[in-house]
Amino acid sequence: MIFFNIVQFFKQKTTMQTPKISIITVVYNGMEYIEKTILSVINQDYENKEYIIVDGKSTDSTLEIINKYSSKITKIISEKDFGLYDAMNKGLKNSTGDFVIFINCGDRFFSDTTLKDIFFDTNKNYLDYGVIYGDTSITDSLGNILHSRRHRPPEKLKYRDFLKGMLVCHQSFFARRDLTEPYNLIYKYSADYDWCLNVLKKSENNFNTNQIVSLFLEGGRTAKTIAPGLKERYKIMCKHFGFFKATFWNMVLSVKFLWWRLFHKWF
Repeated sequence: MIFFNIVQFFKQKTTMQTPKISIITVVYNGMEYIEKTILSVINQDYENKEYIIVDGKSTDSTLEIINKYSSKITKIISEKDFGLYDAMNKGLKNSTGDFVIFINCGDRFFSDTTLKDIFFDTNKNYLDYGVIYGDTSITDSLGNILHSRRHRPPEKLKYRDFLKGMLVCHQSFFARRDLTEPYNLIYKYSADYDWCLNVLKKSENNFNTNQIVSLFLEGGRTAKTIAPGLKERYKIMCKHFGFFKATFWNMVLSVKFLWWRLFHKWF
C-alpha cells in the first residue's frame, strides 16, 4: 500500500509539472493556410498535448489536407455549424486538457518549441494559474513576420485591463479549462472578448510568459469585421464594466480605430 501511494504521488506530481494542453483549430474552406497551421501544432516539441480540429464541412480541399495528418491529430470534427464560435464550442466540449488554446486556420505557434519553452519549469505548478499568456506577432499571407501586435500584454494581467481593449491576443491566451465556459453565441464578432473576460474574472493568478506565443495572420476575419466588432464589444464592455466606464473607453478605442483607418487609407 505504501509503495502504491508513492507511485500515485509521483504520477500526480508529473502530471502537475507537465500540464496537458488542448490545442483547437477551427477552419472552413481554408485550404490555402490550414497545412501551415497543422504543422505548427503537430511539430511542437511537447508531448503532453492533444490536437482537435473542427471543420465546418468545407467545400474545398481543406478536409483532404487535414486527413493527411490524421494520425497526429487527436480528434477531427467535420460538420455544419452555426459560425465560428459554435465551432469553437465544439472544440472546447471535446477538449480534455488542463489548459486550452485556440490556434485557428492561418495562425501558428511562434516556433516548434513554443509549448516546451513556456511549460519547461519542472518546479512550477502551472495549475496555480488561471491564464498563461504572451505576445503575438503579425504575419502576411506568406508567413513573413510584419510587426508586433500594437497592444503589449501587461506584466500582471487582470480582467479590468481589458477595458483598454483585448490586450492579449486570443491565440496567445492559455485558459485553464476548468475556468472556461461556452462562447456566447449571441455575439457574432466579439464572443472571444467576452469569453476571455469570463475566464479572467474567475482567475486569481495569471502568468506572463514574456514570450511571443503566436503568429497571427493579418487581414483575416478580424480585420474585415472591425466596425461591427467594436459595436458588439461596447455591449460586452457595458455588461462587464458598467455603462460609464464602458462608454469612456469605447470612445477612446473608437478614436484609435478612426486614426488607424485614416493611417491605412493614406499611408
